[in-house]
Amino acid sequence: MRHRLGQLAALLGCLTVLVGCAQLPDSSAPQALGTLDRQPTSTDPLPPISGREPEALLQDFVQATADPANRHQAARQFLTPAAAVNWDDAASMTIVEKPDTLRESRTDDTATYVVRTRKIGELESDGSYRVLEGTLEDKVKLVKVDGEWRIDDLPTGVLVERTAFNKSYQRHSLYFSNQAGSVMVPDLRWISAPKDQLTQKLLGLITEGPQPAIGPAVKNLLSGPVTLRGPVTKASGDSDNVGVGAGGVLIDFSGASALDSRARELLAAQVVLTLSDAEIFGPYILLADGKPLDDRFAVNGYTRQDVEALSPAGVAHNSIGLHAVRDGSLVRVTDSGVVPAPGFFGSTHTLQSVGLSPDGQVVAAVADSGRPEPEPGRTLIIGTYDGTGFPVATGGMISRPSWTSDGTSAWAVVDGERVIRAVHDRNSGNVSVQDVDITELTAPATNPNSTLTPRLPITELRISPTGARAALIAGGKVYLAVVTPRPDGRYALTSPLPIAPDLSTPAVSLDWFTHNTEMDSIMIAREGTVDPIVRVPIDGSSLSSLTSQNLTPPLRVVAASSDRQYVADARDVMELTSSAEGGERYWRVVPGLGSNAVPVLPG
Repeated sequence: MRHRLGQLAALLGCLTVLVGCAQLPDSSAPQALGTLDRQPTSTDPLPPISGREPEALLQDFVQATADPANRHQAARQFLTPAAAVNWDDAASMTIVEKPDTLRESRTDDTATYVVRTRKIGELESDGSYRVLEGTLEDKVKLVKVDGEWRIDDLPTGVLVERTAFNKSYQRHSLYFSNQAGSVMVPDLRWISAPKDQLTQKLLGLITEGPQPAIGPAVKNLLSGPVTLRGPVTKASGDSDNVGVGAGGVLIDFSGASALDSRARELLAAQVVLTLSDAEIFGPYILLADGKPLDDRFAVNGYTRQDVEALSPAGVAHNSIGLHAVRDGSLVRVTDSGVVPAPGFFGSTHTLQSVGLSPDGQVVAAVADSGRPEPEPGRTLIIGTYDGTGFPVATGGMISRPSWTSDGTSAWAVVDGERVIRAVHDRNSGNVSVQDVDITELTAPATNPNSTLTPRLPITELRISPTGARAALIAGGKVYLAVVTPRPDGRYALTSPLPIAPDLSTPAVSLDWFTHNTEMDSIMIAREGTVDPIVRVPIDGSSLSSLTSQNLTPPLRVVAASSDRQYVADARDVMELTSSAEGGERYWRVVPGLGSNAVPVLPG
């Protein structure tokens, strides 16, 4: 076996490789701690500056905590010997706003300070990010050791200022297959590691598995009997600087020879998408117990293009173009103009909102029932695109329907508190309606004032292109939940997490924005005129504004795909585009729709 691997390394070596600090004043007034301006994971951290005053030493310590190397060795230098031994840096990592310090007391040899700040998030031991809220106040005591100030008593865990965190850690996406084996599901992690250690770190995290919350919705091919076999090297077999620059990656999986062909495809997609997203360039030479994982890629290895069809962006690609609901009818936007859709949905004038299956063959529409009060005023109708439709549910209000990526079911919220899925059997045309368990979404909040727990009513719900998550607006706030299959064939929405708690105005509409360069994120339209369109990653770790140039609030509906984004504002349906030079982005009118139209994309 060793001889055969040596021959393979020699062959691969012949291949053409593809590449692809201000000091704090001595006063009792609160002062802002400085932000980091240095790179993480230093191999030889600088010692504390001699003669540093306690305020400045505390600031330097906060800078040093952003380097996690060797159990925060850089930061431990600022502690007394006893505190350095006892400090539990692994207890937690809290990301905070720029902290303030208030001197409580000071003598010639001792000093006590109160650190106050606002919590933003926390980083779990597996690198996953969680949104937090509230304030934090801790005491830190310093003493003199051999004439130098050192921290002698501090809380467990690590505080990292947000700017420092973003400089030291990088967000990466691990990939796991959805339960159907049809698409990869991103699992975001934050990692601080040198580039030559990143490949091994990412593969190790895949081996450890997905985050517990998303676990029921995915499966991991690199688990159980399938493990990493031997060291990960460059394609040539060189073990130095793997993942740095050109050279590719060679990975051997023990136990993978027992996998069937589909499982091998999913394993390859997991690894290639994870590494390529992290800019660890191919070719990716993947082996199963010393032999090629797939004979088709035995010589040249895998590229990202070989697995792109299983990526979220590949599945989310819009292949049927833009539609809209205009004057209560479904219309299709073509290069030559706007035309009615064929069949019932293009001829009725009662539609309020529409969801199109990813292939465009099936329609889920919310229509005005025409019934007088107190009868339900809305009806959910399911039917074929060019045929007829029939009612499957009623309610006073029904949210915009959202289809799963396989086109088997459309989800909607009835009267803000009942989530249903209309399951469509394409062979028979029959539709069955199932209630979705939302117990975890509606569980009483431990803190009644918290924005971290969803509050009814649910006004919007969108299933992700992977089918593993749902984004929703509840009480004007945005949350992410896991789509969890039950043994009886039904589903539940579990593990709700806030992903944009700092929005200053209520969210009114949202949709999934999936792109190779953006990972999975949510596009949100909200009330108001200041930054009415924002985007947030699925872990809620940041919030970025999209241009509002040419938009006229209030915004009504947002619709997004991997390559197109639309908003219905007060005047028209607007499409996000770039200038002719490919520079500044702006919104432009989609001709022929008007102020009462809303955009419709598949999904």
